[in-house]
Amino acid sequence: MKPALILGAIALFSATTYANVIVDTKDVDQTQYHADLYECQQLSQQSEMKQTDSLGHDVVGSTAKGAALGAAGSAIAGGSGSKGAKVGAGIGVIGGVLKHGSEKREHAAEHDYEVQAVMRNCMIGRGYRVLN
Repeated sequence: MKPALILGAIALFSATTYANVIVDTKDVDQTQYHADLYECQQLSQQSEMKQTDSLGHDVVGSTAKGAALGAAGSAIAGGSGSKGAKVGAGIGVIGGVLKHGSEKREHAAEHDYEVQAVMRNCMIGRGYRVLN
C-alpha cells in the first residue's frame, strides 16, 4: 500500500473515533485533506481532561457535612444529635457518590467539546469549509 493511502485510512478512522468534523470536500485534494485531518486530530488529542476529586474524597466530605447537618437538625428539633448524625451521614454518602458521578460526566462533556473545537478550528485554519 502507498504511504498516503495508509495515512488517509488512519486519519479517516481517527477522525470518526475522536471528533465529528464534517468538511465540504468538493474540489479538495484528498491526499492533502487526509494529511491535514490527521494533523488536526493529533493536535486535538493534546486537550487535557480536567480531573475530578477521588470518589473517597467526595464521599468523606459529603458524609461529614451530612452528619453535622443531621446532628444540628436533630438537636434543634429536640431529638438525639447522634441519631440525626447517623441519618445525615447516610444521606451524605449518597450525596457524595452522586456528586462524584455528576462531576465526572460534566468533565467528560467539557473535554469532548474542547476536542471538537480544536478539530474544527484547526480545519478552518487550514482553509477547509467546516459544516458543523
